[in-house]
This record gives sequence, structure tokens and C-alpha cells, in this order.
Amino acid sequence: MHQHENIPAQNAIPTGRQYWISISIIGALFFIFGFITWLNGILIPYLEIACELTTFQSLLVAFAFYISYTCMALPASQVLKKTGFKNGMVTGLLVMAAGALIFIPAALMRVYGIFLGGLFIQGTGLTILQTASNPYITIIGPRETAAKRISIMGICNKIAGALAPLILAYFILSDGDAFVAKLEILENIERTAALDGLASRVIMPYVVIAAVLSMLALAVRISPLPEVEAESKDPDHKMLKNSRKNIFQFPHLWLGALALFLYVGVEVIAGDTIIRYGIALGIPIAQAKAFTTYTLLLMVAGYVVLGIILIPKIISQRTALKISAFLGILFTLMAIFTDGITSVLFIALLGFANALVWPALWPLAIHNLGRFIKTGSSILIMMIAGGALLPLLWGKLAGIDPGNPQIAYWICIPCYLYILYYAISGYRAGIKNE
Repeated sequence: MHQHENIPAQNAIPTGRQYWISISIIGALFFIFGFITWLNGILIPYLEIACELTTFQSLLVAFAFYISYTCMALPASQVLKKTGFKNGMVTGLLVMAAGALIFIPAALMRVYGIFLGGLFIQGTGLTILQTASNPYITIIGPRETAAKRISIMGICNKIAGALAPLILAYFILSDGDAFVAKLEILENIERTAALDGLASRVIMPYVVIAAVLSMLALAVRISPLPEVEAESKDPDHKMLKNSRKNIFQFPHLWLGALALFLYVGVEVIAGDTIIRYGIALGIPIAQAKAFTTYTLLLMVAGYVVLGIILIPKIISQRTALKISAFLGILFTLMAIFTDGITSVLFIALLGFANALVWPALWPLAIHNLGRFIKTGSSILIMMIAGGALLPLLWGKLAGIDPGNPQIAYWICIPCYLYILYYAISGYRAGIKNE
């Protein structure tokens, strides 16, 4: 069996006190994922104002952040082969801290491209962190309860995500409506000075973020987090090692990867466009800035109801995936065919529909990968690029008829239909007899 270089692998799954310490540490990391990721919901309208961008240009925030997963997932897999899970998590946190510090020169010069570079670096750190922590939380306990453990992690993630835009908005956009109104009457030097002042507001929060990330990296480094061997010890492992020669012989993984790509796209659309959508409908910034938080709180409700209470005692992970896809279709249609704040509410309700898709998809997609689990996990992490590409397409569609931005949400319907297909039969592709 493959061993991490320079790290003695432990084949035994942690139990008792060590198990709960491990769960707590990974929970803290998922909190960080959520906090950093869902800052984008408020950064998009903030940078649209500060850097004088179009709606499409502002959505490059999501593109720069999420495209890093595609570019860096396979390199992240190589990092983990060298470092193991624990030191890989430390590396990811430190890279994220470096990305946060890039916001200082970006704000001082008010150059959008540098902001995007900082976001890409933050996304790179998150790629390493997620490539380590997602399979870790899956294999640290029984497979049949994997969705429940990932749901608990999801609660940590989404509570952080609900808090993040509110906290950052307090520092950078608390006077958004008044600032925009004032900006309209300023010209030349005064306008530039006002925008420079707005851009500089982001410096202090991101210095604090970098410091917290660095301290958490140190805490993980000295923690008792065990190094769990990723390769499967189940009876299928030997068979898979002999019968499967490469990662392309697992069609259920590739179908699951596409489902994950589409899912992340609709999740990011729901969370990162809702503030911009509300403003486009004429809702004041003071009210709209909380919309991402509503979406994330509804995701937390989904994790609790579907993930913690119902799985696996009442419904299976796969049934939860079917329910999620159906609700996604229903809520999207309601958002398209209603108006004003009601339409916004149905976009927020997509948070509830989306909650169980990631926890249910992940164990189905990596099932029976055996010694290919690290590569498979990297491929799934690469699919987070859906969050880079689909919101940009949303932005293009929304720009076709600025007075009717609802049409852009039609993009979500085929995505949820494919996820429903995977839950019904796609997950079995190539593993029917195993």
C-alpha cells in the first residue's frame, strides 16, 4: 500500500477522544472555508462600486476564486502525496493568508486585477485545504454515515458563510445607499478620492483574516490530528487494484464530477448573485446586503433537517439527493415566475435545496475508488470550477434584458435535472456488479 513520503500512515480509524478532536479540528477548517468563500457575496457589489465595473465584470470575483480549483486541484493532490493530510491543511491555510494580504496593495492602488489575483491565491489555498479535508471527513468513519458527518461540516461552513457577508458589509458597505447617491454628484478628483477611500476599507478586515488563518495553521500543526491512510482497506480494494488500471475506468466518478460541477454553479449563483439581483429589482443596498446570509441560513436548515435528522435513519443519502434536485427545480421556477421580494425569497430557498447535494454526491462519486481516491478527490475538487463559469453565464444572461434579470435563472433548471438523473441512475454506472 502506498505510504505518504516522510509520514508514517496510520491505518486505524481514530476512535473515542481522538475521533472527536479530529472532527472538531476539521469542523473549524470547514468554518474557515465558509467564511472566506461567502465573502464573495458582498465583494461582488462592493468591487462593482469601488472599481466602477459592469455586472459581468464584477462576477469575475467568483470566476477568479473558483477557477483556481480547476487550475490547482491536481497540483494540490501532489502536495498531499508529499505532505499527507495534516501538513497539507497547514500549507493550504498559509497560502490563503498570503492571498488575503494581496488585498492590501489591491486596495491601495484600487486595481481590480490585483484583487482578482488575491482571490485566485485564496482559492488555491482552499483547494489544498478542501482536497485534504473532504476525503478525510469521508473516510474517518463509516461510509453509510458519511453524509451525516459532511452535513455537520456543512453547518460549520454555512454558519460561517451566513456571518461573513454581514461582518464584511459592516466594515466596507454599511453606508452603501448613501455612498452611491453621493458618488453620483461627485466629479473627477473628488470622485476618485471617494472611491479610493471606499477601496481602502477592505484592508483592515483582510489583515485580520490573514492573521487568523496563520494562527489556525499553527494550531493544526501542533494538534493531535491523526494521519489517516486514504486508500481503502475494504474487501473491494484488492479487486479494484487488479481490475482497474486508471481513473478513466470509473464512469460513476466522471458522471458525479459533472453533477458536482453543475451543483457548485447553481450554489454560487444562489449565494453570490442574490444581492446583485435584489439591487437590480430596486431593493435598497441596506436591505439587499443580508440576502446572501438568508441563503446560507436556509442551507443550514437543510443540513439540520435532511442531513442530521433524516439521514440515514429515515432516508438514504441518494433519496436526499433526489429531494434536493426536485426542490431546486421547484424553487427556481417559482423565482422566475414571481416578482420582487417574493422572487428573491425563492432564490434564497435554493440554499435549502442545495444543502444536501454536496454531502450526498461526494460519497457516491468516490465509492470503490480504492487506491485512486486521491486522484478522484482532486477531480471532484476541480469541478468547483462550476462556481467560476456558471455565474459568468448568469451575468451574460442578466445583461440581455437588465429590466428582467429573472430570465438568467433559467440556467439552473438543466443543472438540477442532471443532478436528479445522477441520483436516480448515474451513480451506478460501472459499479453494478461490485
